[in-house]
Amino acid sequence: MNVTVSILAEIPEALHESLKVYLETHPDWDQDRVFSAALSLFLLQNGDSGTPETSPYYRQAARVYLETLFQHHV
Repeated sequence: MNVTVSILAEIPEALHESLKVYLETHPDWDQDRVFSAALSLFLLQNGDSGTPETSPYYRQAARVYLETLFQHHV
């Protein structure tokens, strides 16, 4: 089951402007997809996949990242 959690985050204005421009030029992406890809990539790059306790979460973050990156909107 895919569960979605809504979050509210403040970001620097420069990032907001960059995001706005990106979304205007990439109509197949939306804000939720960008944040999901960015957060999962951050967790993959900074997470600890070497321990049994964290390994399942690392794999789940990898799955979310790949699904988000390669999802296609029709």
